[in-house]
Amino acid sequence: MTGTSVRRFVVGLATTAIVLSACSSSTPSSAPASQAAPASQAPVASVPASVPPSAPASQAASASAPASQAASGGVTAVVIPKQINNPYFDVAFKGAQKAAADLGGTVTQVGPSAADATQQVPFIQTATTQGVGAIIISADDATAVAPALKAAMQAGIKVVGYDSSPAVGAYNVFVNQADTAGIGKGLADMACDLAPSCTGEIAVLSAAQSATNQNAWIAAMQTTMKDAKYSKLVWDGVVYGNDDPQVSTQQAQALLQAHPNLKVIVAPTTVGIVAAAQVVRAAKKTGSVFVTGLGTPKGMVDYVKGGESPEFALWNVTDLGYLAYAVAAQLAAGTIKGTEGETFTVPSLNNGQPYTIGKDSVVVLGPPFVFNKDNIDQYVASFGF
Repeated sequence: MTGTSVRRFVVGLATTAIVLSACSSSTPSSAPASQAAPASQAPVASVPASVPPSAPASQAASASAPASQAASGGVTAVVIPKQINNPYFDVAFKGAQKAAADLGGTVTQVGPSAADATQQVPFIQTATTQGVGAIIISADDATAVAPALKAAMQAGIKVVGYDSSPAVGAYNVFVNQADTAGIGKGLADMACDLAPSCTGEIAVLSAAQSATNQNAWIAAMQTTMKDAKYSKLVWDGVVYGNDDPQVSTQQAQALLQAHPNLKVIVAPTTVGIVAAAQVVRAAKKTGSVFVTGLGTPKGMVDYVKGGESPEFALWNVTDLGYLAYAVAAQLAAGTIKGTEGETFTVPSLNNGQPYTIGKDSVVVLGPPFVFNKDNIDQYVASFGF
């Protein structure tokens, strides 16, 4: 990808993101320098903030306890990712830990070992029973988790969605990693860059069929592709790898078998993009089938340099977790309520400039960044995964 195309993706995303909120400065230039560590079994209060634990939910004593913590800036929060022991969510949790340490609160991470909304519900219910101050969740299925989250809200717990949104009405604020339309356009542009002369068959390898964020990005990508610029791209459809390496590998293999003229696999999932790149390499299709989407520098560096995935994109995942916790703390303190038009600041993000809460109580972190062979080495260590 040329420097011009990198700027096009980032600037295009920033332009659309401004409609919903002030854009973050959280490009990889401000990425965390420390590396992600394996999850441990201790709450953030008893370990350095740079070590991302994955511990049982803390035993919050009462519903009034979080209010007293909020007065000092922090809150007792539980993070429930789509699945634990996933590098992406471990790094996001690292950001939440840093925010808790900075603000004087506590945070723990619990969740299912597989991306399954029915397995998320018991963790929500347990956190509600414990009376935590806030639940921060990436929803495996927007509607499946909604009743349990609404019950938590009725009990006075603040709910913040991040990465993948629960249903509207089942959260106080959703922290979106980037503007949906901008991500969709970026995915379409990268597919166009990699398909020779923006021509040929493309297919999408997604996560779970019910994943809110994946579905929204793919829909935005299809909308973008209605433009005449993409008229020579042929849409071969979407397959689902469930954010499972084995399933994603099988689905990528099936795509190559079903579509012998396939030119690009677009995988807007950090698990799927690695699996697809591995499959292309194993099938000796490097140079004839390309892979792009959303991935991590460490996971993709070998395939960028090897030619299977010349370019891909991602946002600052640590900042995503940091912002989610900071929003939860401000909700608990009563500084914000989650209503459209409210503004707030997080001093260490967005150059200290205000974020604005948009429609459906959504706040946008900021634009992603495109990685390629010219820049990826400098970000492998700083992103840490």
